[in-house]
Amino acid sequence: MLPPEGHPAASSGQVCHLQKSLYGLKQASRQWNTEFCGELLDFGFSQSYDHCFFYQQSGSHFTCLIIYVDDVLVTGSDPQCIAALKAYLDRLFTIKELGFAKYFLRVELARDAAGTYLNQRKYILDILANVGMMDCRPASTPFPQGLKLVGKSGILLTDPDKYCRLVGRLLYLNLTRPDITFCVQQLGQFVNSLSSSHWDAAIHVLGYLKGCPSKGFYYSAGGDSSLVAYCDADWATYPNTRRSVTGYCIFLGGSLISWKTKKQCTVSRSSAEAEYRALSMTVCELQWISYIASNFQLSIPTPIPLFCDNQGTLHIVANLVFHECTKHLDIDCHLVRDQFKSSFVIPQKVSSHLQLADMFTKALGPVVFAFLTSKLGMKDLHLGPT
Repeated sequence: MLPPEGHPAASSGQVCHLQKSLYGLKQASRQWNTEFCGELLDFGFSQSYDHCFFYQQSGSHFTCLIIYVDDVLVTGSDPQCIAALKAYLDRLFTIKELGFAKYFLRVELARDAAGTYLNQRKYILDILANVGMMDCRPASTPFPQGLKLVGKSGILLTDPDKYCRLVGRLLYLNLTRPDITFCVQQLGQFVNSLSSSHWDAAIHVLGYLKGCPSKGFYYSAGGDSSLVAYCDADWATYPNTRRSVTGYCIFLGGSLISWKTKKQCTVSRSSAEAEYRALSMTVCELQWISYIASNFQLSIPTPIPLFCDNQGTLHIVANLVFHECTKHLDIDCHLVRDQFKSSFVIPQKVSSHLQLADMFTKALGPVVFAFLTSKLGMKDLHLGPT
């Protein structure tokens, strides 16, 4: 670091050698992470596959923590182990203890003996107030039914920065709101070619959030460790590129823990091909969750039910011979089939009207959307602002 102007001991060409990192420097975050992780490892913690998660098994007691820069969330089965960890961190870094978690990274937590409720009500109301939508009329769905956005449609926006800021906030809101996942993924595709139609679609999402700002998840404390997954694909959903979109959701003991909407990397030549790529992505996520679950000392029962509504895809999984029409799916087929043969997953047929992942691939009508949202386990404990 260059010495400040007027420093009496500094001569030409000299720089300051820092003994510790300072906020704002390019290397500060990396140095802080290296220092903090090293101290946790020295204390006996192990780093998970997810590098933000640390855990420690001491006899029959289990302690874990999650870090985000310098914010730490700690939990465990033994209060004495937690107290020893906090004393150790306070001796090294002088921490500030805030007690039981009630508001962490803009996520509100409410707890009782039966479980934990998560929502981002305050964050949603802040977004509405910032955009000036507190008095708007609520909408019943995030997107109008059947809406598909395309690039450069309508009048170009004169101030694209406000759209980008809004989409960035909605992306973070997706942490507890799977009901807007598909809409946010669609809005994020057009940050480089914005028009009035994209802004109107984003405003419609805010209208939906106005009607249910406190909707969130209630995670029961008595659930089991079984996994259930749903995956779906909407074939050639993008008019400009004709790529398909993948959607999946995964439940642990009846509670939704993972969901995603993602545009596929290549063009699929049939709906079965698009569904198979969605199946492959879901299997990868199930493998990742099983690795994390092992760090939590959870034993995941296998095979894991994996529900798909495309019969042709299920036939490809069960067929041990590659045909001419499916040889271009070689990698995806091997991945899913190997996990099927090892009894890690068991793909099963589900009716289209019971396919929970359908809401992650397209804009649905109010009746179907409300039905699928209720099946995801989302609850609203407060009324929206009037």
